[in-house]
Order: sequence, then C-alpha cells, then structure tokens
Amino acid sequence: MKIDWAALGAVFGVSLAVVLGLVLLFSGGLKALSAREAAQERQASTALPTVAAAACLLACVIVVLFGIYLIVAG
Repeated sequence: MKIDWAALGAVFGVSLAVVLGLVLLFSGGLKALSAREAAQERQASTALPTVAAAACLLACVIVVLFGIYLIVAG
C-alpha cells in the first residue's frame, strides 16, 4: 500500500483553509449581529450591520451546502 503524501497534504491544506474561512465568516456574522443590537440601543441605523450579518451567515450556509453536495455527489 502506497500513500500519496502530496494528495493527502493538498486535501489537508484545502480543508484547513475552508474551515478557517468558515469560522471567520461565522464570527463576522455574529459580530455584525452584535453591532446591530448596539445600533438599536443607540437609536442608530441598523441597515449596514443587518446586511453584513445576513451576507456572512448566508455565505456560511452556502459553503456548508456545497460541502454536503460534494460528499453526496462524490
């Protein structure tokens, strides 16, 4: 049995990059939701934090669904 270390390393690197990106997107969405709450308390506009939170969290959902698609289609 021969292990293709280059392919294993590539899979590890891509997986690590995707996980880190997903964590950053999710934390950005939570940060934007927190900024939205703070803007509501200050009676300020909540449009930008709401759009930012929705965009980040929607991107997370898309990445997760794409990952499920890759698993099922493969």
